[in-house]
Amino acid sequence: MIRRNFLVSATLGLAGGGLGRGAAAAEASPAATPGEAGKALIGPDEAIDAARFHVDRRLLGTRFGTISYLDRGTGPAALFIHGFPLNGFQWRGAIDRLSPLRRCLAPDLLGMGYTDPRPGQSLGPHAQVEMLLDFLDELGVGEIDLVGNDSGGTVAQLLAARAPGRVRTLLLTNCDTEIDNPPPALATVIALAREGDYPDAWLVPWFHDKELARRKELSDGYSRAGFPSDAALEVYLGPLIATPRRKALTNEFTLALEPNVLRAEHERLKRFPGEVRIVWGTADGLFARDSPAFLDGLFPNSRGIRALTGARFFFPEEYPDLIAEEARRLWLPS
Repeated sequence: MIRRNFLVSATLGLAGGGLGRGAAAAEASPAATPGEAGKALIGPDEAIDAARFHVDRRLLGTRFGTISYLDRGTGPAALFIHGFPLNGFQWRGAIDRLSPLRRCLAPDLLGMGYTDPRPGQSLGPHAQVEMLLDFLDELGVGEIDLVGNDSGGTVAQLLAARAPGRVRTLLLTNCDTEIDNPPPALATVIALAREGDYPDAWLVPWFHDKELARRKELSDGYSRAGFPSDAALEVYLGPLIATPRRKALTNEFTLALEPNVLRAEHERLKRFPGEVRIVWGTADGLFARDSPAFLDGLFPNSRGIRALTGARFFFPEEYPDLIAEEARRLWLPS
């Protein structure tokens, strides 16, 4: 989201038979899909959602630090991994819709949101996976259905590669892939972080001028007017700029995105036994055009690609009904 005001939006061009291998591949406008996928969360309820998020957030002490997370619903567990620089609040709409079906867990990654890493803790993707596995162990959770977006998709793929026996299914939205990890456009943000300037140069001004933040974001991460809401910007940006230490962690997290960590996992991911579904916004100007097709060809049990015309890489926040619809189809195959 906030990292990408320099991007120029582009169309992926995922049309026709090139979408995926199987009959599950489809292309549709998000607002025209079944299940009222176009329903938005914007409006007065956003402030209520933010207040509820803070009331519902739980804290878990681990060897990695104190993990902040949402835990809603009952049944088999589903783990939602957020993008950068967001937190578990990103998944509020999908969780509301899926909590009758799953125990929905949405932790804030190390260095993001309201999670407080221990001093000296690595914030890199491999450390995130180790944290998540410990997090699940502490909660007594074995197998999971896994959902990832943006840089959270990197962590999701690493988790599936390292612990395939614990991942029943994998639902990936616009995210890094082996051929695009990190996407080249991220170099600008990484350069700012290397100088220690990323939060002060971008996040602080946007926190104090939310219309400015939305004007930047509407050309990049979101496609619908009003996203992200004032309440969401408070939840996302507030903790990242709250103190000098948090600003330093934000820079550190950004720098940890730089190495390509997915290339080494290619063979393991080719053997991932679970079913995989790829849902991709076609107006994403960040990730490579070939990324969804690459993922579809990588996983042996891919159920194809659903291309969302006009949606951008943070579409899961805008279209929670669509995410819930795809999750149900993946989790409860007919």
